[in-house]
Amino acid sequence: MPNYLCCTIIVLAACVLLPCVGYAGNRTAPGMTGNIPDPGITERVMNVPLRAGGSVRAIFSSPERPLATIIMFPGGTGDIGLGQDGRIRHGDNFVVRTRGAWNRQGFAVLIPDTVGRLNLRGQRSAAHYAHLVEDIIAFVHRQDSGPVFLLGTSQGAIAAVNGAAHAASGDIAGVVLTESVSVMGGSRETVFSAHPEKVQAPVLVVANHDDRCNVAPPQDAKRIGAAMTGSREVTVLMVAGGTTRSEKNCGSLTPHGYFGIEAEVITRISAWLDATIRAASLK
Repeated sequence: MPNYLCCTIIVLAACVLLPCVGYAGNRTAPGMTGNIPDPGITERVMNVPLRAGGSVRAIFSSPERPLATIIMFPGGTGDIGLGQDGRIRHGDNFVVRTRGAWNRQGFAVLIPDTVGRLNLRGQRSAAHYAHLVEDIIAFVHRQDSGPVFLLGTSQGAIAAVNGAAHAASGDIAGVVLTESVSVMGGSRETVFSAHPEKVQAPVLVVANHDDRCNVAPPQDAKRIGAAMTGSREVTVLMVAGGTTRSEKNCGSLTPHGYFGIEAEVITRISAWLDATIRAASLK
């Protein structure tokens, strides 16, 4: 057999054996920030239309039959650098790097990027951002992927509170706040700026005893929970541990971002999500 023909057969055979992950526009998934989806998990880029015009790009990752969908809001500037091809330039954030682990717990995950690489610091508690979250919630409901939860980490917790405070009754099943920004810093906003008293859905506040981020002190977890006066169910969950790789205490790869204790944190939050879904089904 000629050498060039032999090589062609080998290449074709290799292509048949390679697993593919569906993306919007039928793109094959590239390697994604160390988050290679398991068999049965689909990951794709979605463009969420906005009532104000335009769209916001988001990564959607889901098992075949999700129990619910979690809309996750990263911290920092909110910019994850999501390309239309699915590549993510900033993948260290807790919610970004763990999305596959949530899928394995049975949950679909949608993580929005920022519009036009806008820096969200100082914007997450604003009314216009609440409208954007409302548009994302409506979009997720149209995907028919189960009840919808909001989860925000660090600065992203402000976005989750704002979205939950403005959500219509029944639009969301609950809200999870992890390492919430509760002390005023450079962004000039905290979770208390986003009207936590207007949140009606069940709330889980998670805080790490070993978090050393100056704007997210773990001792404020109970104060955050107490501010949720409109919710009938508020739970405060304390965890401990983690290791540090980031240079700053508020970095993603620190106890602030649950670095090294991701599995425990995800398991415990998932238990609360499961219980909340079951309780709602009995009503």
